[in-house]
Amino acid sequence: MKAIVTVVGKDQVGIIAGVCNTLADENINVLDISQTIMQGYFTMMMVVDLSACATPFDRLSAKLSAFGEGRGLSVRIQREDIFDAMHKI
Repeated sequence: MKAIVTVVGKDQVGIIAGVCNTLADENINVLDISQTIMQGYFTMMMVVDLSACATPFDRLSAKLSAFGEGRGLSVRIQREDIFDAMHKI
């Protein structure tokens, strides 16, 4: 299963490394990544593969959220099918 991870917050050192390490700890592979900094705010979107992750989705979501809260970031994960349904015109 694929999912979308979004990260938004004030730019700071180590955001990408921290998110990727958190995902790697759960055996999650990053398939695609896009990031930019706009007027001092960091934004990132990642497509990830959850097929080898044994952690339940709700616990994974809470872990990513807690990582973000500790750094003043919003880190969210959504299943790809739900993300696609929410963004269809």
